[in-house]
Amino acid sequence: MKRLSLIVAVVLCLVFADQAHAQRCLPSMQGIQVTGGMVDGFHSPDKKNELGYYFGLSMATYAKSGNKWVFGTEFLNKYYPYKDNRIPVSQFTGEGGYFLKFLSDHNKVVLFSLGASALAGYETSNWGEKTLFDGSTLHNKDRFIYGGAITLEMETYLSDCVVLLLTARERVLWGTSTGRFHFQYGLGLKFIIN
Repeated sequence: MKRLSLIVAVVLCLVFADQAHAQRCLPSMQGIQVTGGMVDGFHSPDKKNELGYYFGLSMATYAKSGNKWVFGTEFLNKYYPYKDNRIPVSQFTGEGGYFLKFLSDHNKVVLFSLGASALAGYETSNWGEKTLFDGSTLHNKDRFIYGGAITLEMETYLSDCVVLLLTARERVLWGTSTGRFHFQYGLGLKFIIN
């Protein structure tokens, strides 16, 4: 009888092995996101390249249907060529936005979302130093900036608590002296905390 019970238990485990899945994207689930990537192009050692990069830290809270609210901060640094050197322009922004899930698989392993965010922050050129290396004066002033962003995001679960993020976004900012539009792409990790 013990042997028969063991065989039935093993068979039932094999039959229902694919039926149990972790619960994902439930309302009020939260995760901490760490992201990073490139801005307006690809990395190149060429001094005439307008290289840029960004890093972000944010909190995502899921709403109904896998949609989510995202609140966080971001640091963006972009270099502008000047003679044989580059001048850094840095932006520190806060963000709040809503992401609408528009595509996912049945098990919620891979999800695609489209988000809209409001941004506000501060921009500094050459870290506030107005005299350049050759004695020239930089006329760009440090200033407050504001605007928004549209983001396309793909998230895939590596485990029940770790999510890989791939992002592409277009930022539109006013008050900046370096152009209103900046395209970002990168990747990140989200750690589900509850």
